[in-house]
Amino acid sequence: MEVFELVEVEEGMFSISCLFENCVDGLMWVFTGVYGPICSRDREDFWEELGSIKDIQRSVVGGGLSATMRRFSKVAKDLELRDFPLHGGPFTWRGGLNNQSQSRLDRFLATDNWDSMFNGVVQGILPRPVSDHFPIILEGGGLKRGPSPFRFENMWLEEKGFKNQMKKWWGSLTFTGTFSFVLDAKFRALKDILKNWNKKVFGIIDTKKGEALRQVEHWDELEKYSTLNLEDCEARKEARESYKTWVLREEISWRQKSKECG
Repeated sequence: MEVFELVEVEEGMFSISCLFENCVDGLMWVFTGVYGPICSRDREDFWEELGSIKDIQRSVVGGGLSATMRRFSKVAKDLELRDFPLHGGPFTWRGGLNNQSQSRLDRFLATDNWDSMFNGVVQGILPRPVSDHFPIILEGGGLKRGPSPFRFENMWLEEKGFKNQMKKWWGSLTFTGTFSFVLDAKFRALKDILKNWNKKVFGIIDTKKGEALRQVEHWDELEKYSTLNLEDCEARKEARESYKTWVLREEISWRQKSKECG
């Protein structure tokens, strides 16, 4: 069940704005993803571009919004954008020498009219498996769905040795009867094999990603209180690579789902 659909996309110098329409009530709203410029000479152009959303009643902005608090507060007030409280920590970036510098560079801002369309929206930070920025998430209640039919997952093809294993499974299946009967029987049997393999060997993607993420969180938490040695840094690097692998596989899965729905 679709919640909203994309109507239009507009690209700016520092932003991408997407116009969405709610499927249930037809209300229109805009999400603007931004990345603030590093050079100070470009910042006024950035704030001017961001100001184009001022007349949009239902809008939410997310991304890198680095600025002095005085300048940021003024822009947020002028655009009537509300800064959600940040759950999970006060900062979204850590870097510099031995990761001693930290700041809140990333955030979501929304108008009251946008916030009123959703229940229980909260803003939080996630572990940072790759970047020196902590990812931020804006989430609320979700929709529950019934069991979905079997689907061959393209992300399985990224697993080492999977294609050879498929050949072995297919070759091991033997049935007697007409060609169409044998072909159908082999496909049904292979489907059961894949389901079992996915559950017991490959693993549920959320579970695998969660396991890798907990390792990343462990090392990030440890780093808050002491400097990591070379062995610890290598272990954290492996955890980040593992997490990155599962995130990329999840991206493949979502891309496949979007094509099937489209």
